[in-house]
Amino acid sequence: MYICVCRAITDHDIRRAVANGARTMRELRLHLGVCSSCGRCGPEAREILTEACASISATAVYIDLPAMEPARARQSA
Repeated sequence: MYICVCRAITDHDIRRAVANGARTMRELRLHLGVCSSCGRCGPEAREILTEACASISATAVYIDLPAMEPARARQSA
């Protein structure tokens, strides 16, 4: 769906930008041009940005690594 008609930016474009690291409206404006003409796309673009960022953080993979031993404990062993 088109979000920014002035720049022909779709919701897929915004989601792709988030997947590539964009996290703020400023970054979307710099990379895609969202909200740089008439500004009417701002609320919808922000909503998609928020959803996409939440989706990424919900699917983040956390690796539980074992605790490191202090250097002194390893040397005395």
